[in-house]
Amino acid sequence: MVNSVHDASSDAFRLVVTGGGTGGHTYPALTAVRTLQQRLALSGRALETLWIGTESGLEARVAPAEGIPFTTVATGKIRRSANPLKMLSAANVTDMARVPLGVAQARKIIADFRPDVVLATGGYVAVPAGLAARMCRRPLVLHEQTVRLGLANRKLAGSATAIAVSSESTLELLPAASRAIAVVTGNPVRPQVLSGHGAKAVEALGLAGFDSRRPTVYVTGGAQGSQQINTVVAEVLPWLLTHANVIHQCGPDHVETLRGRAASLPSEAAGRYHLTGFVGAELPDVLALADVVISRSGAGTLAELTALGKASVFIPLATSAGNEQYHNARYLQEAGAAVALTDTVTGHSLTRALEPLLADPHLRAAMAERARAHGRPDAAERLVDVILSAVSGCPRPQGA
Repeated sequence: MVNSVHDASSDAFRLVVTGGGTGGHTYPALTAVRTLQQRLALSGRALETLWIGTESGLEARVAPAEGIPFTTVATGKIRRSANPLKMLSAANVTDMARVPLGVAQARKIIADFRPDVVLATGGYVAVPAGLAARMCRRPLVLHEQTVRLGLANRKLAGSATAIAVSSESTLELLPAASRAIAVVTGNPVRPQVLSGHGAKAVEALGLAGFDSRRPTVYVTGGAQGSQQINTVVAEVLPWLLTHANVIHQCGPDHVETLRGRAASLPSEAAGRYHLTGFVGAELPDVLALADVVISRSGAGTLAELTALGKASVFIPLATSAGNEQYHNARYLQEAGAAVALTDTVTGHSLTRALEPLLADPHLRAAMAERARAHGRPDAAERLVDVILSAVSGCPRPQGA
């Protein structure tokens, strides 16, 4: 835990960030911090940031690696269930009892650090810090990455100065009081994701066997891969390779199994198939090369693919919190900006979704253009506008 007492120049802008657990909550916050830092630098001001998170969340690694002071508070994860009785499980009761301690800890941290504003991006750690912001009379800006408000942001909505949402369709789902302080910003996308070059991916991955006359499909299940996506893609791979080049990011634990499945491919088809456990720094170039993306439909993925304008086939994670991936995918499908496979996914259903897109470049281009219409590559700048407006609209308390 860091020493959170403020001791630097009083002219610096002070920001508390809270949220995390997953990349969906962590990376938008990090992008907002960097964008705010750049904005303030233009007027000669420094940014001091303190991140309040959990010891086990992704933010505990990301924030220190980025040079951002980091501290933790006690918190509890609510395990949701359609059965109200299951909500009263021993684990939930134990965790809920930790929240008041977390609020007390966060209140002291915020009182000592004296931030100009608190930014909460979701995840259960955001609740104690968000409630403490209200107790300390500091402006609280919520950012919601998904179409529907997550549980933490629903709990904090009544304490917020402003609510930044990623989609116009979110507004109609908000209570009237929350709608009055809501602003559509989009979901911040890391700038490097938007700056890729397809030719660099061909060189970096050694895609010598790729056929430039065929579209390229990028398959990804996230950093750890997806057994469901891997299985269904492997089932249709011989057919898929007659129509496209394929880059398949399968997750480190699945490489050997899929390599064995691919061993029986004809040599010509095998040359158009690139299997990898993980895509790192070359991801922007891979995305630039891809004509069609097969992936999950988490908020961060949607933000990137719409900002880039990519035709996509989404296979939502059925166990995502609040079924958010289903709602995300359906929203874009209804706009004609993606295909969503929301029922049981089979090789047949995947083939049926892909075949028109691979056969018709005009159809791909039209879907990509509709996706781009829903993208907000300037989302980080918009969110910074909301953060700065929340401060100017809520004068700094005396003695801060």
